[in-house]
Amino acid sequence: MGKAAKSSRKFAASGKLKQAIQSRKKHQQMQKKIQGRRGAHGKGKQQAVTEAEGSEPDDEEEVKGVSKKAGKDAKKMTVEDLLGAEFMDDDDDAEEDEDDAGGDELDTDEDEEDIADDQSFASVDELEVTCLSAQLAEKDPEFYKYLQENDRELLEFTATQEDRDEIDDEDDVMDGDDNEEEDMGEELPILTTSILKTWQKALLEHRSLRALRKLLIAFRSAVHMNEDDKVLLWRIDNAAVYTKLVTTSLRYTPIVLAHHIPYKTLPNGKFKQPSQSAKQKALQKLTLSYFNNLVHLIPQLTDPETLRLALTESAKILPYVVSSRKAVKTYLKKCLELWSTSEDDIRIAAFLAIRQLASSTDDSIVDLVLKSTYLALVRACKATSTYRLPSITLMKNSACELFCVDHGATYPHAFGYIRQLAILLRGGMKTKKRQEAYKQVYNWQYAHCVDFWALVLGRACDAHAEAERGGQESELRPLIYPLVQVSLGAIKLISNSRSYPFHLHIARSMLHLTRHTRIYVPLTPYLLPIISSTLTASGKPKSSTLRPLDMETHIRAPAQYVKTRVYAAGLVEETVFLLAEWLGSGPVHGSVAFPELIVPIIVTLRRTLKNCKELGKEAGMVKGLLERVEDCAKWIDQSRSGINFGPGKMDEVEQWEASVEIEESPLGKYLKVQRKSREKRKRMIDKANKGEDEILED
Repeated sequence: MGKAAKSSRKFAASGKLKQAIQSRKKHQQMQKKIQGRRGAHGKGKQQAVTEAEGSEPDDEEEVKGVSKKAGKDAKKMTVEDLLGAEFMDDDDDAEEDEDDAGGDELDTDEDEEDIADDQSFASVDELEVTCLSAQLAEKDPEFYKYLQENDRELLEFTATQEDRDEIDDEDDVMDGDDNEEEDMGEELPILTTSILKTWQKALLEHRSLRALRKLLIAFRSAVHMNEDDKVLLWRIDNAAVYTKLVTTSLRYTPIVLAHHIPYKTLPNGKFKQPSQSAKQKALQKLTLSYFNNLVHLIPQLTDPETLRLALTESAKILPYVVSSRKAVKTYLKKCLELWSTSEDDIRIAAFLAIRQLASSTDDSIVDLVLKSTYLALVRACKATSTYRLPSITLMKNSACELFCVDHGATYPHAFGYIRQLAILLRGGMKTKKRQEAYKQVYNWQYAHCVDFWALVLGRACDAHAEAERGGQESELRPLIYPLVQVSLGAIKLISNSRSYPFHLHIARSMLHLTRHTRIYVPLTPYLLPIISSTLTASGKPKSSTLRPLDMETHIRAPAQYVKTRVYAAGLVEETVFLLAEWLGSGPVHGSVAFPELIVPIIVTLRRTLKNCKELGKEAGMVKGLLERVEDCAKWIDQSRSGINFGPGKMDEVEQWEASVEIEESPLGKYLKVQRKSREKRKRMIDKANKGEDEILED
């Protein structure tokens, strides 16, 4: 007989062995009685099944009643419900519940909170026994075969005796002397740096699974050390030991797992789960237990470096736990909270973890990530200020990258959310009260949603990107037209001086879309009225001591700014710059028909300048733009004077338009100067907001 394990010796010495044997016999007797009763009442079971089948129509009627009630409630949804897509949550939650129910049958993992530590980590010992037996079979197959046929018990003893002795010795070192434990009662052993170094050495030199198990048990004790309802196996009294334990677990666990159960990375960047094997099954509960503890730890971390490390290393564990939908949902929720509320460094680390999760080959995981990311973005955009705008911009750009990874997976989400914007716009048009239209459409969430989808479509359908793909169009290109229609319809919904900042926000988004996709979007019918109505307004503008209104952080002008000179100057300056940017974009400036396209614009601007009497400085801005546009028309006319093809030869027309150097034209040089001056002024304003330089030069 081999040496008994330490836990077995303790249990036998406690005197509870006989009680356990007696209770087990009683349980076996009860099971036999229950099986006998089941055999006697087989007919009753069949009758119960028949009654259950007969009750299905009643259940269907109840479901129909609930669906009708949901349909009535849908009419009462608010703007936040629509933009937040909460009406889609019920269906998705139902589908996810079905997936979870089906996944419970297929997956072999369980939630760590429902699994005892001994159960979660016991399979690691069995795995190492199997590995040692396999090594013996390779080294001496004849002796291994002889032991299998004649003395299998001796085979198991031979394979595991040496390791068990080492475990008992290590347990004596870690747990302390048995006599001390009996004297101290329930006092837990103290974790020291020497024990951690022993584990680190075993992990680095041998990639030991047993050392990994001990490390993760101690990690669980560190995570739940302040919770009274958890059974812990270690006591940590030193902050340095706590930090060392956390960092060691974070850094070493992915390395050991990658050594024993490596996963594959496909050429398209997506990862594939490790193949089913004895090792994978044995380590599955261990890995899931560690991952759940890590998710529980992330909200507790206050040090930015440790938090960034936790996010970075946790992303490396995702290929091993992606089959557990519950763990993935919890982890995604924590990452999205950090992505939408933390500092920029933590936001980027959280986004990289989210992006790693979206690299899964499981389509349901990708859909969950895309939907949750968009909803988190919409909730964060509800309020926008000077200080929150950079964070929102970072969120939009990072989410745009996530949505452009797989255009096919993005299309259903983009279609549904753009359709929601159209539904809100239709509701605003049908509303008789203007105030209700403001609430439904003229809000920050609507403006940021339009801008976000303009970023996504502009990046996915970029002309240069499609050229690199061999001319293959993106699956998202059909959504450009509905987005443009919804955006221009929102501009036309309400046209008064206080709503002009919202119009400029939408115009910026459409301008970005025009630049990248090289699709002509007519913005002059929405920009020229702002210039004309501001310069030719009846009455003299009121002078005021108000500071200039920041058009980037306002979608509706306050009442005190109406008919003031400072507001009129800001509107004209911003609109003239946007109009110049639109005229300098590729689809307009690079067109061979540029001189003909600008005729209505020149006529309108000249008429506006003729009727302007009060705003001399603002009229000078318009006059400067008008002169540059006329010079640019002459420059294009001179460049195309030597062509020998007609409008019907589109191939030659496209080649000529591609050869036009827009930056060298008079309008291109004008835009370059304007951009530099605006960037310089913006830097000065940012310094003034931070208190670094409070003096602004004109």
